[in-house]
Amino acid sequence: MSVQPFVLDPRLEAETSQIGELALCRVLLMDDARFPWLILVPKRPGLVEIIDLGSADLVRLMEEIATASGVLEAATSAFKLNVAALGNVVRQLHVHVIARFENDAAWPSPVWGKGERVSYEPVKRAEFSGKLRAGFGFG
Repeated sequence: MSVQPFVLDPRLEAETSQIGELALCRVLLMDDARFPWLILVPKRPGLVEIIDLGSADLVRLMEEIATASGVLEAATSAFKLNVAALGNVVRQLHVHVIARFENDAAWPSPVWGKGERVSYEPVKRAEFSGKLRAGFGFG
């Protein structure tokens, strides 16, 4: 019996850039400059729901969500953090960690379905990604 390799969903691949890898999750930056937005994707094949994780991975996911939340809050001075695992469009298990501000384009509503995604300018993406990598301690 062969083990499936982890493969990132094509939509996540197309709409994000990689920040680094934690023990369980790949850390991605959503390419939407309107909202500082991390996506954590557990590097396990075939996962759809959080309940698909084993006990140890479930604990690790919560620890990594807390780590990502702290890094994003420190990098942005967010007013509020939104954390969600929806998966209605992308079935692969992934968790959104979004920095929110009282003056952002969607406040106080959720960010989904609010206008069109605005890609980062390359220099801004590189600067913010570097700040996030440093926060996580990625090389």
